[in-house]
Amino acid sequence: MEFSINEKCIHCGKCIKDCMGKALKFNEDKIPELDENKCIKCEHCLAICPVGALSIMGKNPEDSELPDNRPNEMQMLNLIKTRRSIRYYKNENVDKELIEKLKDMLNWVPTGVNNHKLVFSIIDDVDVMNEFRNYTNGKMLKILTNPVLKKLAGKFERYKNAFLRGEDIIFRGAPHMIVVSSPIDAPCADIDPIIALSYFELYAQTLGIGTCWCGIVDAMLRNFPELCEHLEIPQGYRVGYAMLFGMPDVKY
Repeated sequence: MEFSINEKCIHCGKCIKDCMGKALKFNEDKIPELDENKCIKCEHCLAICPVGALSIMGKNPEDSELPDNRPNEMQMLNLIKTRRSIRYYKNENVDKELIEKLKDMLNWVPTGVNNHKLVFSIIDDVDVMNEFRNYTNGKMLKILTNPVLKKLAGKFERYKNAFLRGEDIIFRGAPHMIVVSSPIDAPCADIDPIIALSYFELYAQTLGIGTCWCGIVDAMLRNFPELCEHLEIPQGYRVGYAMLFGMPDVKY
C-alpha cells in the first residue's frame, strides 16, 4: 500500500491518535510509520493531518476536497423534513448524467469497520424495469390467487384485489430500482445497506429524484432466489433492502 510522509510533518501525532486500527506509530525519528496489516483503509490519517503531510492509497492532500460547501443546518433540516415517499412516477428514464451522479455518490457511503464490500444492483432502464416488474407481479399474483394459500393471504387480501384491478402495488410504476446487498460475513451486514440507501435517498432528493423504500420487493427477493439471480447478486451476499426511484409525477 502506498504510504508516505513529506517534510511538512510537524510530528503532532494526530494521525496516530485518530487511527482506529492502531496501524500508525512513530519511528525513532518521530515519523509516523504504517503497519499495513492493521490498516482498515479509512484515510482518516490523511484527513486529520493539519499540514497536509501525509499521502495514502494514491490519495494526497493537494487533490483532496475540503468540507467548505456543506449545506447549513437549516438547509439540511429542511431536506430531511420535506422528504416524501414517492408512489407516482413519470414513465421515463432519469437522465443518464443524474444516474451517474447517484452511482458515483455510492462510493462514499460509510460502512461498518470500513468494509466497503456492498454490491449495488441498479435497474437504470425503464424497459428492463418493466420486464422485472411484469415477472415479479405475475409471480405474486399467482401466489395470491392460489386456493391452497387462501387462508394464508390474510392481510395481503387488499394486495390481491389491487393486483386483480391491474394496480402496480409492488413497484408503484417506478422506472428504476436499487437493491443493496452485503457479504454474509460483513461486520455490519444488516445495517450497512440501510445506511447506504439513506444517503442515496437524501442525495437523490437534491437532484429532484423521488424515492420509495420498498418492503414488498425486499420480501420477494428474500423468498425467490431467481429474482436475485436476475439482479446478479453474487454468491455469499444477501439482500439488505430495496428502493424505488425515478422522476416524480406528483409535487408536494
